Amino acid sequence: MEIKTVLICPLVAKCEEIKGDAIHRCAWYTKLSGTNPNTGEMLDEHGCAMSWMPMLMIENSMQQRSTSAAVESFRNEMTAANQTSQQILLAQVQQGLLNGN
Repeated sequence: MEIKTVLICPLVAKCEEIKGDAIHRCAWYTKLSGTNPNTGEMLDEHGCAMSWMPMLMIENSMQQRSTSAAVESFRNEMTAANQTSQQILLAQVQQGLLNGN
């Protein structure tokens, strides 16, 4: 026997329903488009913003790692350039001292 899983809103509300001549829609009912960071599949669907949070947090973490790698690479380049500049400056100072300036 298979047990059926039924997801319910913790606020016991409907995301979207028609009442009278108006559509009543939860403010958290949003459309999300993009790539699922877990599966790589394209995503284009409506759902509760609260239910999207775990996937969005994973995507955010992936982007932060990418940014951190770029910042570290930039730091390494700047450190190397700074060391080169210091060596050139030191060589010029030593050259000046040897020439009696």
